[in-house]
Amino acid sequence: MELTASIVAFVKELSDFSYELSVLDHVWNILFPDKEKKWNYLHVNKYKHTFYITHVGGDRGLEVDPKKGVRAMEAMGASSCCVENHGQLAQEWDPLITSARKWLKIVWRDWIKANKRIHAEYPLRHRYGFAPNALIRASLPDVYRLDEELGKDRTTKLVRLVEDGFFFKAENTEVSSMTAADYFQYCRIAYIAGKRKEEKVDESLSGREMYSRYADGRHEGLLDIDPTSEQEFANWIGGTHPQRGGGGHPWEIKRGGNTTHIDLTVSRPSLYRQEGFKVELRGESIGRMVETMRMFLAIHEAKLPISIANPEGVRKRLLAQDNIGIISSYASLHRANQHFDQDADVYDVMYYDDLGRFKRRITPFVTWEPLPILKPKDA
Repeated sequence: MELTASIVAFVKELSDFSYELSVLDHVWNILFPDKEKKWNYLHVNKYKHTFYITHVGGDRGLEVDPKKGVRAMEAMGASSCCVENHGQLAQEWDPLITSARKWLKIVWRDWIKANKRIHAEYPLRHRYGFAPNALIRASLPDVYRLDEELGKDRTTKLVRLVEDGFFFKAENTEVSSMTAADYFQYCRIAYIAGKRKEEKVDESLSGREMYSRYADGRHEGLLDIDPTSEQEFANWIGGTHPQRGGGGHPWEIKRGGNTTHIDLTVSRPSLYRQEGFKVELRGESIGRMVETMRMFLAIHEAKLPISIANPEGVRKRLLAQDNIGIISSYASLHRANQHFDQDADVYDVMYYDDLGRFKRRITPFVTWEPLPILKPKDA
């Protein structure tokens, strides 16, 4: 059977199996072994009358309209050529679709036995789960540790502040009034305290000059208002100052990507209060967390009100009371912690293979996410 006909037959056969609903799309997740007993994963999404097949961990996908035929999908989702005209694609997809269709027959005959086999044989390196950070820390001698990088004294101090309820008291995190110059003074302390070994910070500069040089640059007019006026700063915060622009990143005091920069934000304490300001540091990525904590402690030592995002989470990470996410070998590490529910306390991730010779020790402690169940509609 030619490949296009085989693919169309495959999506028609899927109609006999239960699907999940994503908004109005029908979704099937098929885990199956090929003839070499290597496990594969096809994600099939049906939108109206078109099927989109993704070989999870592969480079391309397929767009299937049973009436119009099959087209290859590039990595960014754009359709390219017909499958029949691309020998390399046919070489990749023919054994996949053939193996997937054979697996559907096995599931149809005994779906419980088939899914039991998946749970027994599907490679752990392709699964998602999480393990206690304390166990990871105690097992892997070279694992990066926030507490060691921050230092014992600073770690003890920050943990104690959290445990003593520091962040629940408004006088510790809020100021009654503020100017742009006040904000830039916060920035100056932060830049000096958070300086990395490879960085050069000119300590002769004023806070405003440091912000102008080291921050993101899209300041939305913060550098243009009267630096000594409380009223102008309040109007700027409220979005009513004529110098307030839009589309910038005024709080990004240290540049980075979407998740790898550091913010020093100023905001009203709540939506219902138009007086006072809360000052907070946020830099939760593993590569910026120590900088952020050093900034916080330096500002606190300067006796300025300051908060840090998710202080309870900071404490957990320092004491290894959080969890480390285990992600599939074909997944990107970028933003991978966002795959997990917030209550899982996963801030950092790693691949299963990174456990090395400690896999047997750690695996019994991993909480694995359930694998998808494929079954006939009427089962």
